[in-house]
Amino acid sequence: MILLRRLYYALAARGTPLQRLYEAPLPPPSRRWREAELLALDFETSGLDSRSDRILSMGWVRISRGRILMESARHLLVRAKGEVGQSATVHGLTDTDLDEGVPVKVALEILLEELQGRVLVAHGAPIELSFLAAACRGCFGLPPALRYIDTLALERRIRRNEVDPMGYLRLHACRERHGLPAYRAHNAAIDAQACAELLLAQAGRIGAESQLKLRDLLG
Repeated sequence: MILLRRLYYALAARGTPLQRLYEAPLPPPSRRWREAELLALDFETSGLDSRSDRILSMGWVRISRGRILMESARHLLVRAKGEVGQSATVHGLTDTDLDEGVPVKVALEILLEELQGRVLVAHGAPIELSFLAAACRGCFGLPPALRYIDTLALERRIRRNEVDPMGYLRLHACRERHGLPAYRAHNAAIDAQACAELLLAQAGRIGAESQLKLRDLLG
């Protein structure tokens, strides 16, 4: 299905920053996951509805051959139209902070270049994908079509036989169960790194890493 969508969008993407994304081949699901190039991504947004809310910051870091490349980490503030409002109590970003940001189109162009040939990794990936799709439609007229790994869904699979209290799938709770250190939440760059570290821990729980295929992790 994703390959058909990419073929369909590829023609329409010509002349836009999405063109090179569609020209870069995706890692096949049959590839060992450690041989695939991944990008852990996190957005801070003004709310949870991609139809009415917007991206305020982006953070990401590459994962290559099963290792987090910290030198690739990036954090971008996105200049926003309107006020941040009550969402500032969650992410701590103010209107003044975002005045120093880059336009969303510029931020997307940088991000799309990073995503070329890579699998997106996010905690609660459908939310990130919905905001990314909405932003790309607004700026370029069409969405990206990506393979992705959702660490929240992986954790639910790992814990399927356990009974846990509400909130057990939050990123910090998942990390704690895997013995990972606590980080300050709701900073896009830190959350992207936290998600990348969680994926590495989860892969070790799901199966023998030498045999684990990308398809065993894909959403």
